[in-house]
Amino acid sequence: MCTGLRVSEVLALRWEHIDFKAGAMLVQQGVVNGRIGKVKTEASHDEVPLDPAFAEVLLRWKGDRSEGLVFPSHVTGGCYYSGVIQVQILKPKGEGVGITGLGWHTLRHTYRSLLDETGAPIGVQQKLMRHANVSTTMNVLRQCIPESEARSELEGCSKW
Repeated sequence: MCTGLRVSEVLALRWEHIDFKAGAMLVQQGVVNGRIGKVKTEASHDEVPLDPAFAEVLLRWKGDRSEGLVFPSHVTGGCYYSGVIQVQILKPKGEGVGITGLGWHTLRHTYRSLLDETGAPIGVQQKLMRHANVSTTMNVLRQCIPESEARSELEGCSKW
C-alpha cells in the first residue's frame, strides 16, 4: 500500500530492481497466474520512490539475499497467486479488523486517496500511480471519495 504498486508488480518484484541507496524501485515486470511477464501498461514500467522507513523494513526482510523475488512462495520458490492470498489471508484479516471485502485494489486505491489527502497535484498522482492517462487517475478518485466531492474535483479538470 505504501508504494502504489499493483499486486502483479509486487509479486514479480526482484531484489535487483530495488536501489536502496537511491531510494527507488524499478517496476518492470508483472505476474499473472504464476507467470512473470510484462507490466500492465507502458506507463507502468517506471521507477517508484521508496520511503526510507519502508526501505528499512525491506532490508530486514532481505537478509543476505541479493537477487531473486522479494516475496517468493515458501512452497515453490516461484510467484504466489494473488487470488489465493486474497481469499486465504487478505479478506479474513480485513474482516478481523472490520473491513469487509478487503482486496488488492483497496490497497492501491487507499494509496491514491492518501496522495489526494496530502494535496499532491493530480499530475503527480498520475505519475506515482503510473497511469497512462489522467482520466484513469480521476476514475480512481471518483471511487474513493463521495460523489459531491468528486464532482467538484472533476469540474477543475480542464486546467490539467
